[in-house]
Amino acid sequence: MSRGLNKVLIIGRLGRDPEMRYTPSGRPVTTFSVGTSRSWNTANGDRRTETEWFNVVAWSNLAEICKQYLAKDQIVYIEGRLQTRHWEDQEGNKHTSVEIVANEMIMLDDRRETTSPPESDNQDDDEFPF
Repeated sequence: MSRGLNKVLIIGRLGRDPEMRYTPSGRPVTTFSVGTSRSWNTANGDRRTETEWFNVVAWSNLAEICKQYLAKDQIVYIEGRLQTRHWEDQEGNKHTSVEIVANEMIMLDDRRETTSPPESDNQDDDEFPF
């Protein structure tokens, strides 16, 4: 029998402060977005950057930690699985949402550093272009 694998690893910047709420049973859930960017040069030498945004959901203890320690613009490592949700609104419109359900989060910079932009005289940051 073959096994499947649903695993996502991203490193990026928080697009907004985490928002925490509680389920009716009292279980904490925190949501936030993380942007990952890539840069490249076009054939005519123009520099292009593209950012992909991911919605992240954390549950229970990880939800509380994310709410307490994360802030907009902070760089984080997120590990988890992809989950697709489908629902229908009151008008009958169908919606789909893909999100990362996090099971691990590592802060890659200090929250205090997020209040001012990082200083860098290196214009060629191709390795971590977030």
